[in-house]
Formats: sequence, structure tokens, C-alpha cells
Amino acid sequence: MSTIQTVAGGDSRTRSAGRSAGLGAGWRRRLPRLAGWLGVLPLLVFATVVFGLAFGTMVFGAFTTPGTEPGGARLTGANISASLHGTYLTALLGSIKLSAVSALIATAVGLPIAHVIVTSRFRALREAVLAASGVLANFGGVPLAFAFVATLGNAGVLTSRFHLLSHGWSLYGFWGLTLVYLYFLIPLMVLTLTPALEGLRRQWQEAARNNGANAFQYWTHVALPVLTPSLLGGYVLLFGSAFSAYATAAAMVGSSVPLVTMQIADALSGDVLVGQGNVALALGVDMVLMAGLVMAIQLPLQRRSTRWLA
Repeated sequence: MSTIQTVAGGDSRTRSAGRSAGLGAGWRRRLPRLAGWLGVLPLLVFATVVFGLAFGTMVFGAFTTPGTEPGGARLTGANISASLHGTYLTALLGSIKLSAVSALIATAVGLPIAHVIVTSRFRALREAVLAASGVLANFGGVPLAFAFVATLGNAGVLTSRFHLLSHGWSLYGFWGLTLVYLYFLIPLMVLTLTPALEGLRRQWQEAARNNGANAFQYWTHVALPVLTPSLLGGYVLLFGSAFSAYATAAAMVGSSVPLVTMQIADALSGDVLVGQGNVALALGVDMVLMAGLVMAIQLPLQRRSTRWLA
């Protein structure tokens, strides 16, 4: 009997030790996750406070009347309705058109540039171009507008040198602003596509060549289908960047090109129409919804391209 009890006691202690070891292993697996969440918690709190309060204030103002009106603030849908009609709708469509066209041109130009960088044998050239792209992709605002006005404006150096005004050139229109946007959109596209092009395996090209495919057939049947998610994701990223740009257009063209960012600035400042601040907040909500749509399109494309090129 004592032998049986000893064995039973040993078995129970063994099971208890096994459960303790299992719990300890589970906690050891959870600790890195908890540490990671604790590390990112300050950033999440900061983003929630800063962006959450701003977005909440904007939504509240977009769906209420101004507090200065008789009766105070009350719920209304007139601001959202006004943001989708008249000059505001024209400005919204103008921003979408400008962003779509400039992003498309930047995608078409950025792809061959990125391909040349990836396939170049000169490491110094590649590093120099990538470094320059990183700088130019973040160069905008008033300095960029001034640089283009001094170069291609009505009295610019190149305008006077090549008599561009006599050929119908104008920097202060739709295509002039598109050209300025390309200055930072093309480098951004180069930075976006370079990792994707580096993920194209050399074995794929060798296999296509061994099966009798030429360079054009390789790109149309292998490379471009693999790169399509990255290309679309980059296009959407460029669209969002151009859609939200403000300072460059404000310093260069003002209100001559209808843009939603210009309408928001005019409504908030009251330079054109007084008491349209809540309509400006409604336009901001429209822009946030557009940005959310851009992110909803980009993230699945990014995951798909990462799966192919990993």
C-alpha cells in the first residue's frame, strides 16, 4: 500500500510540476508581447489624444451649426451637404483630378528610374540617387514654389531663355501645378518601388529566358503581374500625398486652381465667405474619409506584394 501511495504521490507531483512548467512557458511566451505593447503604449495614447480630439472636434463641428448663431450649436446635415455642392464640390473634384493625374505620371516615370537604380552596377550612383530621392520626396511647401517660380514662372530663367510664354506655357495653371507636384512625387515613387524591384528573383528571369521568353515577354507575363500590387499601392500612396498637399499650391497658384485645401483655408479664414468655418470642418471630414479609403486600398495591396516578394 505504501508503495502505491508513493507512486501516486510521485505522479501527482510530476503532473503539478508539468502544469507549473507549462504555465511558466506560457508566461514566457506572453512576456515579449506584453513588453511590446507596453513599449508602444505611449505612442498609442499620444496618437489617440492628439488625433482623436482633433477628429472628434472636426466631426462635431461638421454636423452642428456655429455656436454664435441664435439658439447655439445644434445638429444639422447642412454643412456636409454644402461641402458636396457648388464651388466646394468643384474644389473636391479638382483635387481628385490633380492627384490622380500627377500620381499616374509619377508612377509611369518612377518605375523605369527605380529599375535602373536596382540593376545598376555602380553602388555609389545607386546610393546617391536613393539619398537624393529621400531628400526631394520631403521637399515642398513655399521653398519648392519659389524655386519653380524663379525657374519657370512668367519671369523665370528658363521661361525667358526659351521664350516659353510665346508657346502658351503657364506655371500658374493645372499642368504647371502638376509639374511642381511631380518634383516630390517621382522621388517618393522611386523609394516605394525600389524594395519591390529588389524582391524580383533573378531565377524568374532565367527561367523565362530558358523557356524562350524575351525581355518584353518576361516583363508582361512575370515581372509586372508580380509588381502590380506594389505599383497600385505606390499609386494610391502618391494620390494621398498629392491630395493632402497645401503649402506649395497656396504659395504658387492661390485660388486659380480649385483645390479642396484652398477652400478649407478660405472658409476658416473668412476671406471669401464669413461664417463658413463649419463647412470647412465638413470638407475636412470629406478629406479624412478620402484618406481612409486610400489606406483601405493600400494596406491589402501592400500585404499581397510583401507575400510575393518576401
